[in-house]
Amino acid sequence: MSLLPILNVRSATEASAVLLAGFLVARQIPHRVAAFVSAACFEIALVCGLFALWQVANRITRGHTTGGLERGRWVWHAERVMHFPSEVSVQRLILGHPDVVRVVNYYYDTAHLSFMVIFLIWLWLRHRDRYPYWRNTVAFFTLMSLLIQMVAVAPPRLIGNTGLVDTAALYGQSVYAVVGDIADQYAAMPSIHVGWAVLISIAVVTSSTSQWRWLFALHGPLTIFVVVATANHYWLDAVVALVLLAIAMVMSRGVEQVKARYSPSEEALPAQIQQSAFS
Repeated sequence: MSLLPILNVRSATEASAVLLAGFLVARQIPHRVAAFVSAACFEIALVCGLFALWQVANRITRGHTTGGLERGRWVWHAERVMHFPSEVSVQRLILGHPDVVRVVNYYYDTAHLSFMVIFLIWLWLRHRDRYPYWRNTVAFFTLMSLLIQMVAVAPPRLIGNTGLVDTAALYGQSVYAVVGDIADQYAAMPSIHVGWAVLISIAVVTSSTSQWRWLFALHGPLTIFVVVATANHYWLDAVVALVLLAIAMVMSRGVEQVKARYSPSEEALPAQIQQSAFS
């Protein structure tokens, strides 16, 4: 089940406020469990706040479709000029298999946000030293993507005369028909689906040592296939998303370097502080 029908601006904002209150209360309690609860409340409140801002940005741009179809057709023709493989050929791989199409539609609808939530929880619990870097990367990438998405670009399934089929509408699985108040159809460029999925793949592979991490490496490539096969995104949407992700990773690295430069090292901390920090 997708988390989209559950989370909206109001619920995310309320959750963020409650969790921040929990953070402020828990941090006053000198206990190891309270410290854990305090840190968890803060991180979840931050993620809920970012989600609320994402939805506010969507509401601001929703309905601003002027020029969206023309820009979508421009992207489509630009891909032909640059000799990108046709999205039609990718979609034909699944169209003759109704069950496969339904699974692909479901993956597009549900994996995007659900996997990100699961990923952030896993990373915070199992690899907390890497959590700030990847959390900042998610924030930087999403912010840059939202700024670009303020310029309407229609997805390939809406521009017409392409030979593509709107697979979700064909099987009654369209997320835009179910939760239209949340999803913006004219925010095709870049693909946040692709950026988040590739980020998760890279983070899991580089953070974990389990042999199962390579299974999660497939999430990025599979998402690229899914967004193209369902005619929700162009190849160039994925390309731009990957460029923005690379920039976001560099920005996060810069934040870490600044923090390391201005934060006192463990050796410089008084012994009693170090002892209390790990007691």
